[in-house]
Amino acid sequence: MLDRVLTDVLPYAARTDHPGYLAFIPSFTTWPAALAELTAAAANLYCGAWLESAGATQVELEVIDWFRGWLGLPAGTAGVLVNGGSAANLTALLVAREAAGGPSPGSVLYVSDQAHSSLARTARAMGLRPEQVRVLPTDDRWRLRPETVAAAIRADRDAGRVPFAVCASAGSTNTGAVDPLAELADVCAAERLWLHVDAAYGGFAALTARGGATLAGIDRADSVTLDPHKWLYQPMECGCVLIRDGGRLERTFAIHPDYLDGDAAQGAGEVNFADRGLQLSRGFRALKVWVSVQTFGLAAFRACIQRNLDLAEYAEAFIRDQAELTVMAPATLGIVCFRREWPGCDEAETERRGTALAAELERGGTALVSTTRLAGRHAIRLCILNPTSSAEHVRRVIEHFASAPVPESPAFPESPADALPARTSAVSVASAGAPGRHRGGFGPGRTAGRPAPGGRARRGPACDPGPRRPARRRRRGRGHPPLGRRPVLLQSPWPAATTSSSTPGSSALSAPVTTSASSPPATGAAATVTPGSPPSAAPNPAGS
Repeated sequence: MLDRVLTDVLPYAARTDHPGYLAFIPSFTTWPAALAELTAAAANLYCGAWLESAGATQVELEVIDWFRGWLGLPAGTAGVLVNGGSAANLTALLVAREAAGGPSPGSVLYVSDQAHSSLARTARAMGLRPEQVRVLPTDDRWRLRPETVAAAIRADRDAGRVPFAVCASAGSTNTGAVDPLAELADVCAAERLWLHVDAAYGGFAALTARGGATLAGIDRADSVTLDPHKWLYQPMECGCVLIRDGGRLERTFAIHPDYLDGDAAQGAGEVNFADRGLQLSRGFRALKVWVSVQTFGLAAFRACIQRNLDLAEYAEAFIRDQAELTVMAPATLGIVCFRREWPGCDEAETERRGTALAAELERGGTALVSTTRLAGRHAIRLCILNPTSSAEHVRRVIEHFASAPVPESPAFPESPADALPARTSAVSVASAGAPGRHRGGFGPGRTAGRPAPGGRARRGPACDPGPRRPARRRRRGRGHPPLGRRPVLLQSPWPAATTSSSTPGSSALSAPVTTSASSPPATGAAATVTPGSPPSAAPNPAGS
């Protein structure tokens, strides 16, 4: 049976931990975290009540306190681990609404046009009507402007409505943009509104000096969403919500039916996490975080995050050196957006060509990127989150977009069956983008990465065709995958992606270190980068 899983199931998926996977949000994890996940599954602990899982609850309390301290939130902050950022955002905004007096037909929530789509789902799940969600425009750096928020709040108050929360981004999915958190905190303090910061993507960048400066003001938030399964390199699923006034969690969610009276917390320090969120049945998510940080030490995670930041800056500098490419959004928290320009091409043809090049990269089997739109303009989006990604991986992708001929064939064939190659293919399902994936969940635009409805986009009348690659005849595979999906394995990593501490692809999470059993170390050297040059390898924690 296990052989069947390894043969018929696991190969038909994207290698999101591959160093050439630069699309969407890459995923990378470590062997201690995987071992901890196996241990937690085998132990099968119920982690909703102190009575059934005092040890596991204490570990979760310790992990949450680490997160609190890393962001600089005060001692009264409490939190809970959830399955991801979507659940964390919902939890936080339910607490925010209760803090404002509970549900009201006049309640108003404020988000930016770059807000994550999970906030749109959260609003829907909370029963908020479209007119109760203010989608505010961002500036030329894709950030929510405090003066725009203040004006919208005043207008709603004058109309008799009840504003209750502002949602800010600490690393938007589209561009990595960070809203001016300190200034937004000033607005919320003056208006007595709840400030929620969605830091699911970028929050753990606070472990580095540069990331901490970028996230300045996050310590003033009333609630924060984090995703350890993103930039803390944990296996899915693991999200977290932190609430500044920790007592509000239980005031919002605690319900004590007669049949759970025996689970009631009895002594000081006893916590029932089922009273702090939506889940009654919940597993031991904290173990993988605790084990991996204790194994490697916090310095190793800091070094890997710093390396990601450095590599994104290197990517931006390398893009600027290519005459054919234009930076659309500068490197911010590991994300950089760019596009190739063709003289005389209109936007529709530029998008068709860029999407075709992304699809061609996918078919090559060495890397995967995704596309998005910025202010209605097509862009290629690189997300560098894997500590084994190297300058070589990034450079090859950028060189492909700068110099590859444009394929004649459409980027997306009419039939997935016709597109199935004879051999196991490179990377992804619809590599150039899924609906709404990389624009804000509230923003306008067609399905990212696909031509407009009605067929292929037209070429501009004066568009320079440039060099063309002959259309490649695609052969149908010898049979459909057992699950009816296209094989999406990346090829083997390039030689640069090794675990040696002397190579650009090295990872600081490649060897264990001994740490204190109580808390992770708070110090560690960070890798540095000179603009235009490849970043140095992250230090090996075995030597720190």
